[in-house]
Amino acid sequence: MDGVLSQEEINALLNNTNDSDSGASDNPNKLTNDEKDAIGEIANISMGTAATTLFSLVNQKVEISTPVVTDCRWEDITSAYERPCVFIRIAYTVGLNGSNIMVLKESDVKIITDLMMGGDGTNTEGELGELHLSAISEAMNQMMGSSATSLSGMLSKTIDISPPQADLVDMTDGIDEGSIDEFLSGDFVRITFRMEIGDLVDSEIMQLYPYDFVREMTSTVMNNMKKDATDAQAGPAESAPAQQSAQAAAEPAEAASAGMMGTQPMMGQPMGVPMMDPSMMGQPVNVQQAQFSPFMGDFSAVFAKENIDLIMDVPLDVTVELGRTSKSISEILEFAPGTIIELNKLAGEPIDILVNGKYVAKGEVVVIEENFGVRITDIVK
Repeated sequence: MDGVLSQEEINALLNNTNDSDSGASDNPNKLTNDEKDAIGEIANISMGTAATTLFSLVNQKVEISTPVVTDCRWEDITSAYERPCVFIRIAYTVGLNGSNIMVLKESDVKIITDLMMGGDGTNTEGELGELHLSAISEAMNQMMGSSATSLSGMLSKTIDISPPQADLVDMTDGIDEGSIDEFLSGDFVRITFRMEIGDLVDSEIMQLYPYDFVREMTSTVMNNMKKDATDAQAGPAESAPAQQSAQAAAEPAEAASAGMMGTQPMMGQPMGVPMMDPSMMGQPVNVQQAQFSPFMGDFSAVFAKENIDLIMDVPLDVTVELGRTSKSISEILEFAPGTIIELNKLAGEPIDILVNGKYVAKGEVVVIEENFGVRITDIVK
């Protein structure tokens, strides 16, 4: 309270500083600044696409912040992240060889699951079960599938993933061998995002990558950028000789044309208007009247071969209308068993037959054994 640190607090600060320094020096896989920028850009584009997909699943505004790339160890996650949490493993099967892990908070998974099932995101009571894990796996399957499509454009090759696998992990017990990738036992890359879903979620999510997988992606992106820059520089250099040769070929033609036509415009020729070649003047020009096809003829043959068999099995509602009338609300409230309602049809008058609400025929009521039927007497044209 007096602002003076105790000896224990001073020792703790010194130990943390020494630990962080030794951890940094003991990590030979640390990313360079260029590699961090490259993987950060890859993650930014990929998660931006994934956020759009998540919006369509939960029908809520989804925002994901700019990623932060850091070198990390398992102890860094367990000391700073909520426990337990959900680990979702995304394995790449085509184009890339490796996997990464998405880490979400348990409460966030419950909210996303409730929204996917049509709820308002507030039904988060109870323990996280198989239903939640299956729902978040399906959400990640669609999100990371769209992310893989964006990644394909950046890496200039086809990228595909296997169905994600979600597990509830209690990080207090350390790494559970067999359920989590082995790369988490050493140094790895952590990419953190701030995710907001409407007014329901505002928390941090993480992506964990092994170093070799990150370097595979970043090296491909950097090589593509260098190739594009080389092609951009080679393009103008290659087109310059062609432009020079075209210009050299055009100069004699322009000189010949200037010698033939002169430098002054012809009398009556306005400035800036192309002048007619004198060699063409006085020659007859063949002019013909345009011929157009008449808008007549029988087009029924064009529609004669319609394949109506394709819709033969489509069901339609057939309605037989005996008659209609209009009543006020007070008259309807007076209805009782035995009340007779007079219709707008006379006795013996043909009844109307409607197909999907469209008037198509007239008929008369008949009795077939114990059922009523309608005999069609006239088809409406």
